[in-house]
Amino acid sequence: MIALGCDHGGYKMKEEIKKYLEELGIEYKDFGTYSEERTDYAIYAEKVATSIQKGECETGILICKSGFGMTIVANKFKGIRCAACYSEEVAKQAKEHSNINILALPANYINVSTAVKIIRTWIASEFLGGRYAERLQMIEEIENKNMK
Repeated sequence: MIALGCDHGGYKMKEEIKKYLEELGIEYKDFGTYSEERTDYAIYAEKVATSIQKGECETGILICKSGFGMTIVANKFKGIRCAACYSEEVAKQAKEHSNINILALPANYINVSTAVKIIRTWIASEFLGGRYAERLQMIEEIENKNMK
């Protein structure tokens, strides 16, 4: 199941992404926000990251105006690997090399069609393992030292 979250800047895009996921029969859980009323991205990044940590959802998609605020907050959670992706190529490499479990999208810089292409590529991409797995192990060791 994919956890979805957005702030007011990503609300419209999130609603369109939900339609796309429904068409494909992909299950999701919507953690909000539920309108374009001003709110803070950190609230929703925390909800999505926590749902993945608890095993309620396997992966997540976060949407804000730039993708960066959501990325910063999500990466404060142990075991979360979130990247702001502006293109299919970036999403593919983020999954293949860093096995990102949260995709952050920038609603102000891409349209819904591009977002759908990025999501499709991210879902279809596979983590390559090998030397990249060794790097993820290093990240886990750093998390264990620095995240209490």
